[in-house]
Amino acid sequence: MSELSYLRAVVLGAVQGLTEFLPVSSSAHLAITQRWFGLNPESLPMHVFDGLVHIGTTLAVFIVFATSLRRYLRRLMAELGWTRPLPDGRGANQIGGRYALRILLLGVAATIPTGAIGVGFKKTLERAFGELVWIGIGLIFTGVLLAVTAWVGRGKRGWKDFGWPRAVLVGIAQGIAIWPGVSRSGSTICAATFCGLRRRWAAEFSFFISIPAILGATALKLREAMAMPDADTAIAWGPTLVGAAAALAAGVLSLRLLLGAVRRAKLHYFALYCWIIGVLLIAEVL
Repeated sequence: MSELSYLRAVVLGAVQGLTEFLPVSSSAHLAITQRWFGLNPESLPMHVFDGLVHIGTTLAVFIVFATSLRRYLRRLMAELGWTRPLPDGRGANQIGGRYALRILLLGVAATIPTGAIGVGFKKTLERAFGELVWIGIGLIFTGVLLAVTAWVGRGKRGWKDFGWPRAVLVGIAQGIAIWPGVSRSGSTICAATFCGLRRRWAAEFSFFISIPAILGATALKLREAMAMPDADTAIAWGPTLVGAAAALAAGVLSLRLLLGAVRRAKLHYFALYCWIIGVLLIAEVL
């Protein structure tokens, strides 16, 4: 097996950052790239690398949504009574005035099925990751979801009308996206859009619930790495950290591109790409 060089780390990190948010499945593209480079995804160095590049992409969410997250936290603290109500009265106990707390609870409701699916089907999903055919099928499924958005009307639901069943459905979509080849961002945004949530909020909710999902998966990955029998294997920390930085930079770029596509209702543009790559993987051309 090949070693993780700086060049390979940059390429892998950039691939992870770009495809984590664009609806084309980061797991599929990482599997392809690792295959090209002759890297063993089950080795300790690659487990650590995978965990750190995911931390990089999570930081990209905080950077792009910094203003929105800051405003949200201010409102949440006001609604919980930890700070004074905001000047416009937000945070007061009034009808429709506690939407920050409602979004938090909806996020929790969405995260529960994601975690249950990830833990319950972990072994099956790990086996599927090594099979190009199953990855290709996942990409074709993603393409179908994206294509359907071309016929879905503009969502009109706000947070007040986006109830627990719909949040759970989005969480299930995120859980299904653990299957390699199924895009997490694509499946969750599509699910929220199909539920009638306004496009901008569908994207924001998708990335809001991505934070615990990505960090939870990263923690499990690093925990597995520490328990591996070759835990004393040398880790290429230099390339690993450079790869994480590349994932962060590419993640910021791809996240901004995706938000633009969501606002303009252009998600279906990515469907053809997913279908092409999926067919090539099934035919084992790549």
